[in-house]
Amino acid sequence: MKKTRLGVGFVGAGFVTRFHIESLQTVRDVDVAAVMSPTREHAEEAAALALRLGVGEPKVYGSVAETVADPAVGALWICAPNDVRVAVVEEIVDALKQGKGQLLGVACEKPLARNVAEARRLVELVGQTPLLHGYLENQVFAPGVMRGKEIIWRRAVPIAGRPYLARAAEEHSGPHMPWFWQGSRQGGGVLNDMLCHSYEAARFLLTGPHERRDALTVREVNAQIASLKWSRPEYVSLLREQTGGAVDYARTPAEDFARATVKLTTPEGLPVMVEATTSWSFVGPGLRLRMELLGPEYSMQVDSLSSELSIFLSRRVSGSEGEDLVEKQNAEQGLMPVVADEAASYGYAAENRHMVRAFLEDRPPEETWEDGLAVTEVLMACYLSAERGRSVAFPEPELESFVPSVALGTWRADTATSATGPSSGSQYPSTDPSGWT
Repeated sequence: MKKTRLGVGFVGAGFVTRFHIESLQTVRDVDVAAVMSPTREHAEEAAALALRLGVGEPKVYGSVAETVADPAVGALWICAPNDVRVAVVEEIVDALKQGKGQLLGVACEKPLARNVAEARRLVELVGQTPLLHGYLENQVFAPGVMRGKEIIWRRAVPIAGRPYLARAAEEHSGPHMPWFWQGSRQGGGVLNDMLCHSYEAARFLLTGPHERRDALTVREVNAQIASLKWSRPEYVSLLREQTGGAVDYARTPAEDFARATVKLTTPEGLPVMVEATTSWSFVGPGLRLRMELLGPEYSMQVDSLSSELSIFLSRRVSGSEGEDLVEKQNAEQGLMPVVADEAASYGYAAENRHMVRAFLEDRPPEETWEDGLAVTEVLMACYLSAERGRSVAFPEPELESFVPSVALGTWRADTATSATGPSSGSQYPSTDPSGWT
């Protein structure tokens, strides 16, 4: 019997899981059925949030297999740290092969994996099952991005021709959890963490509404990375203090700034270009997202901090640090923009609405794990370009086994390239998949 409501189980109970849960208030036909984390306290906090918001009465689990086996769970949202993604999906596949669960689909947060080999392994694993799979890239579903693209491609492109340049930038002052800062666990620094957003949002804007996702062909990638702020001595000490000693950028830094230029061609052979910039060294009101699309006789812009709501608080109004006005908030006083509904503005609501409907209707979502693999290939080409100090032609065979020096802990913030050169077949420091948070 066809399901009319989808029970979602979250694998991972951190920051992004809470964003997803908040967004489900505006998604019909879905309930939070389960939350899984090896840290029970985190799972209970996320489950309590779902209960408080009225989007489900989830059970709490400590293992992936238990979550799969829950008959109320119809799909899994993988929000676990990057370094345990392969282990998580292996456990899902193993549970399904043992006849456990009634899953329709599985969705995975961006980036799909730490490198091409891991991303390809995830695609192979999910291919061993009948599951639908979705790649959770929220910025593609941001209302400004979707509406802007719809207007440009409907009104301007038929008259003036297709767009030729998309710019995208995501900037803030740094991640929430220590593992994001650690190259070995996250797969790199800000490039892997956030340029995945910027590249895919820009690619989406350049692609016609009725074209396949792979309509644009990547030809060449050029990128640079740097540690501009967090490798300075005073900020090395601050980061070490903030993370309880878990992150030491004096020894193993990751980049806090990255930029990339990606050259592509259209189905007609026309050149188009993506410019992407990302930063953990931006100091402003909070998270800033900017997108632009330029064509022969038109342009569009999106800026998340150009908000319809702003608040001014004088120096007499003081309070503790928080993020009640905007994600990655950096101040509690002065004139500050307020993003009234971040879960909607950043695309989580529309993204989850789309994924839920696709799974219930037994059709592939617009963004699948193959798309996540394609993004990972571009990200690794960016790292390879940064290490070589020159442009990289695409496709590049070395990408299949390439591991960025940032992820290996051999990159140094004061040099343009890695200490050991591009790596192939190298091993990450060992990670205990049972203890992630």
